[in-house]
Amino acid sequence: MTAERVLRTYLTLVAVSTGASSMIWGINTLFLLDAGLSIGQTFAANAFFTVGMVLFEVPTGVLADTVGRRTSYLLGTATLIGTTLLYLLLWRIHAPLVWWAVVSALLGLGFTFFSGATEAWLVDGLQATGYSGSLEAAFAKGQVVNGIAMMAGSIGGGILAQVTDLGAPYVVRSLLLMATFAVAWRAMRDLGFTPKQDASVRGELAGIVRASLRHGLLNPRVRWVMLAGPFTAGVSVYGFYAAQPYLLELYGRADSYWIAGLSAGIVAGAQIAGGASASSLARVFRDRIRTLIGAIVVSGVMIAAIGLVTSFWVALVLLMVWGSMFAAMTPVRQAYLNSHIPSAQRATVLSFDNLLGSAGGVVVQPALGRTADLWGYGPAYLVSAGIQLLAVPFLGLARRTGKSVEDAAGQPLALRA
Repeated sequence: MTAERVLRTYLTLVAVSTGASSMIWGINTLFLLDAGLSIGQTFAANAFFTVGMVLFEVPTGVLADTVGRRTSYLLGTATLIGTTLLYLLLWRIHAPLVWWAVVSALLGLGFTFFSGATEAWLVDGLQATGYSGSLEAAFAKGQVVNGIAMMAGSIGGGILAQVTDLGAPYVVRSLLLMATFAVAWRAMRDLGFTPKQDASVRGELAGIVRASLRHGLLNPRVRWVMLAGPFTAGVSVYGFYAAQPYLLELYGRADSYWIAGLSAGIVAGAQIAGGASASSLARVFRDRIRTLIGAIVVSGVMIAAIGLVTSFWVALVLLMVWGSMFAAMTPVRQAYLNSHIPSAQRATVLSFDNLLGSAGGVVVQPALGRTADLWGYGPAYLVSAGIQLLAVPFLGLARRTGKSVEDAAGQPLALRA
């Protein structure tokens, strides 16, 4: 398998999995509200999704580092199929919050099988096949494909909900996830990494976690970037899902589900633009940490502005700018972390990074949901901006450890310590 084929397989997996998953992203908050949950309960259910990610991130990362990245990906796809169908059942019976909490946590389990494994599979495969490009370029392509698939899925899901009901996108999502499973089964192979087929995941856990801590939180180049994650990740999830009912409120039509799908599509379009610009930004701004700080500050200002405006169209534009900043920042952050993590612990360290981000979501989402319950979505967005800016001091500490050892653009893909 060549490097080009590895990258093409990765982009295909991103397209089919994101296209499937995003069918519900534009209307998920409306779906939960329609099931009888309050605003606070809706974001509490979302918080239990992140609780699931916190609980399972490291174990599933260890599984990917022992049994294999492909196995982890297939398990994740199967889990998402089952939990999506359970979500549909809970909506139909207007289940109480406790059941939403349980299924949301299991839904989080499904995504943890993906989180570290997919990224680790790509980086290992590119290294094994002699890829000579930069990590930013590879991740930026993934960001663009992710944005295109998300735009198609979220807008399609919103339109489908408008012409049928809020449950139909969940049925289509399940079918598309089945197609995702088939693609991964056929095309995905572990390259540059030898799975320990006879190893006990439990037996390997302690050693791998110790090594992952050594290359993660105990590595000063990585530590502060990881600790900044809970602030940005928690706000990004709330900002995205709160936009659905907030834009409908500004639009003045609570039953215009296509607007909710459009809002998610706008964010997806911003991801395409942000991902496409990531390589150019890397060439212009070679200091990755400084680039991250700038993107966080600008996006924080956009979030605050969203909370202040009263015009639907202005809020839509601000949402697009916010999404662009977040999308441009993501490949830079991915490239920075991967350049400081060895292959053997890559999936676990990346999963631990996702765990920290999810932990932020566990706290931030219900807090902001309660803020919206008490004072409205606008004030909650203002609070969101303040929370996101708390990430800046941590990134400042990352800069104090010294400039990144790798140039941001044009360097061969090699691990540099």
